[in-house]
Amino acid sequence: MKFKLEATDSNSNARAGVITTDHGTIETPIFMPVGTLGSVKGVHMHELRDDIKAQIILGNTYHLYLRPGMEIIEQAGGLHKFNGWERPILTDSGGFQVFSLSDNRKLTEEGAYFRSHIDGSKHLFTPEKVVEIQRSIGSDIMMALDECPPGTADRDYARKSLDLTKRWLVRGWNHFNTTQPRFLSVHPTDAQPRYGHSQAFFPIVQGVTYPDLRRDSAKFVADLGAEGNAIGGLAVGEPTEVMYDMIEVVNEELPVDRPRYLMGVGTPVNILEAIDRGVDMMDCVMPTRNGRNGMLFTANGTMNMRNLKWANDFSPIDENGASYVDRVYSKAYLRHLFIAQELLAMQIASIHNLAFYLWLVREARKHIIAGDFKSWKTTMTERMTRRL
Repeated sequence: MKFKLEATDSNSNARAGVITTDHGTIETPIFMPVGTLGSVKGVHMHELRDDIKAQIILGNTYHLYLRPGMEIIEQAGGLHKFNGWERPILTDSGGFQVFSLSDNRKLTEEGAYFRSHIDGSKHLFTPEKVVEIQRSIGSDIMMALDECPPGTADRDYARKSLDLTKRWLVRGWNHFNTTQPRFLSVHPTDAQPRYGHSQAFFPIVQGVTYPDLRRDSAKFVADLGAEGNAIGGLAVGEPTEVMYDMIEVVNEELPVDRPRYLMGVGTPVNILEAIDRGVDMMDCVMPTRNGRNGMLFTANGTMNMRNLKWANDFSPIDENGASYVDRVYSKAYLRHLFIAQELLAMQIASIHNLAFYLWLVREARKHIIAGDFKSWKTTMTERMTRRL
């Protein structure tokens, strides 16, 4: 994987760049649709590629490990072959999902013990095993195993958690470097990646909302010299302004010549504020999850499609929208589908929201290159916070 920084906004820390992987290039800043189980809920791959114009999607190590399992994915030839997505894939390590299983997991020096949410079976994720699982998945970018403490964690817990994450990181990083690319069991002397393409490893910065811990973690991560770096543990309960402060603290330490990935964030306004602070990559379930519940994001504000006001509004969903669904279907029709609990409603809303998010980061990139990102962001933020 390679990263080329192409432009930096003169009035902010916003950057435009290009990430090159064996499955194609990614123009940054970029939003990455979340395909937890190998699919972005309710959206076909051709819609992601041709209409939404996604350049990279996510898969999740925890969920794919449990179902369908690595044996099936390996037999398919990796996740790209299994789901038909030919562009880059990033996989989360599963650390956040294990964190979410607070009643069914136990963290030790060895790793994270947890019980499956599917059948209650017991499993262990170690830093080394998570690397191996992600090799089996075949993602272009894999993540380190980390602990994601809640945003309200006290300092003592945050410090101990960060220390554990750092020790896990060293183990995962060492395993990644000492075993790559020799991973084929058939011919151990044949030093080829499992599926014929290279993989990158991103460490994750933690530290909750404590600036000194965040700075310490960012310096530790930066010193590893990985091909890219991630910022984790935000948008988990802390105030929005504190999240922005932590992004600034971390990005002061992370190298400028490597992509920066902000994990699990957020609203359209969060996206622009993160870009303003030097973030290159973002993901979130919000466009699809909120879409399935009837919330549409647009350049002029949010719409609740269940509201009665749309019942006889036969205008396009979004006449200036980025997707074909915005022009083909009316607000009244989409509201009808939601009220009738038709599955098509959730699909239309998901496609609209994802297309809007991808349009938003493309526009941000254009304005970074043009040199007027800051003023454009201010205007867009005011517009997008309206309720229509």
